[in-house]
Amino acid sequence: MNGADTAWIIVATALVLFMTLPGLALFYGGLVRARNVLSVFMHCYAIACLMSVLWLALGYSIAFGDGGAYWGGLGKMFLLGVDADALAGTLPEVLFFAFQMTFAIITPALIVGAYVERVGFGFVLLFSGLWMLLCYAPVVHWVWGGGFLADGGVFGETGVRDFAGGIVVHETAGIAALIIAVFLGKRENATTPPHNPGYVMIGAAMLWVGWFGFNGGSQLAADGGAAMALTVTHISAATASLTWALWERIKFGKASMVGMVTGTIAGLASITPASGFVGPVEALIIGAVAGVLCQEAVNLIRNTLRIDDTLDVFAVHGVGGIFGTIMIAAFGAGAWAAQLGSLAIVGVFTTVVTVVLVLVVRLVTPLRVDAETEHNGLDIMVHGERAYDHAS
Repeated sequence: MNGADTAWIIVATALVLFMTLPGLALFYGGLVRARNVLSVFMHCYAIACLMSVLWLALGYSIAFGDGGAYWGGLGKMFLLGVDADALAGTLPEVLFFAFQMTFAIITPALIVGAYVERVGFGFVLLFSGLWMLLCYAPVVHWVWGGGFLADGGVFGETGVRDFAGGIVVHETAGIAALIIAVFLGKRENATTPPHNPGYVMIGAAMLWVGWFGFNGGSQLAADGGAAMALTVTHISAATASLTWALWERIKFGKASMVGMVTGTIAGLASITPASGFVGPVEALIIGAVAGVLCQEAVNLIRNTLRIDDTLDVFAVHGVGGIFGTIMIAAFGAGAWAAQLGSLAIVGVFTTVVTVVLVLVVRLVTPLRVDAETEHNGLDIMVHGERAYDHAS
């Protein structure tokens, strides 16, 4: 065990949890109507709790067990055989488990942005739990757990390069979000502006800070590689924020704050897979393109395809993660066949699993709330609470 590595990953674990709670909750919560903000908080919080238990029970074993090329097996269910002295590289394995658990929390939580304001709470919990176990955890094993997409697998000696989750996190969550949005259909009122842009900015800022743990921690060591990953993460986020705002200014005559901080997230998602393989100049390029590319993807999904992916999960996270994964090959840090092939394989797998799960889960619990609940808001109708009591 290395003490410095251990200390850094303890911090990184806390930072990644901070991304979901409270970062993502505030970012998403500020973008919805006032009558639905608590439901968004509830979705993020409940998912964090449920994924933690499921990761302990089955998820970690499926992702990082020794089962084979396609799944890890059940040998590490409930951390069987993993005590405080067990090591994963230079880290206590229980710490590696906890760090990866925070990724298993935020990935299904990202999908929340596609179905806010109209989804059934039971569906959120049942779908998220099954999706994490049946889609996310196997993909983790394929890419990070020594599975068939990693080095020595189907693409030969050099497998896919995905440092912190362009494929594993952002592609899977983005595709799943888009599919659920198609099944759900449009909201009753899809044009209502964000009820609290201040929440959006605060949440985005928390995500930015937390992303240092997300990408820097993925080095799994306290060394120069972690420092470089952290640095390029920051550069990409800053650049994408500026190019998003500039592109808004050119197109609409005004640069919005909500737009600028959405650009931040686009830059962060895009650099995530490449953060361990590129330098600051490459990060500058990735961020500069991401700010425009993801904004145009928003326009395509919303206005051309007319899909109500409410908070633009696919356009920002999905497109960003896919773009960053491709840029690894473009900058010569990965093989084109491995990068594109893995994107295709995981994309098809995620699509199939997500469609099947939606069809099955909605037989058990309603996918969408009724019209009255949607009109009056999920906060009071589903959870019996209001975020704001203006009469008090």
